[in-house]
Amino acid sequence: MNISLVGRHIELSDAIKDHLMHSIDTLTKYHLDLISVNAVASINERKKGVTIEFTINIAGKNTIVITQRDNDLYAAIDIAIDRAQKALRRLHDRLNDHKNECLNEAKNEACQNVNLQTASETMEDEIVPAEPVLFKPQEVGEIIEKLKESTKVFEVFYDNDGKMRVMYKRTDGKFGLY
Repeated sequence: MNISLVGRHIELSDAIKDHLMHSIDTLTKYHLDLISVNAVASINERKKGVTIEFTINIAGKNTIVITQRDNDLYAAIDIAIDRAQKALRRLHDRLNDHKNECLNEAKNEACQNVNLQTASETMEDEIVPAEPVLFKPQEVGEIIEKLKESTKVFEVFYDNDGKMRVMYKRTDGKFGLY
């Protein structure tokens, strides 16, 4: 892991560097592949405070940027490190979700017990007979009575001329016919 400590408009003393290095070392406990951590400390003359910015590069993942402003540099470092630890913990938990691992193991185990070639052969040979559905012609009055008795909104039927028709309930309580 590459670590770079930069001070803008501020001289980083040995005590500050040691505090930053010790704080950055705590980020390794999540066992993520950290490529680099950049820490930039700067003084804001307009806002009367110190800003610390951590840029954490993780292999195969997005870069995490944490910016914290405070009147005290040590307090800003501690708060920023806490926020970085929280972000890394969430990433670690997402990657190591034990619930998904159990499901994946169950899926893999179920797939290993199935022979796809024999299953496809048995499906090809199977023929399921089906009865054709015959519609007898119906009167409009019969369909209206069916719609009144049921909760259906529409009914498709053949009329006496052999045409397919649709009877439907309208919102005003009347019936429509296509």
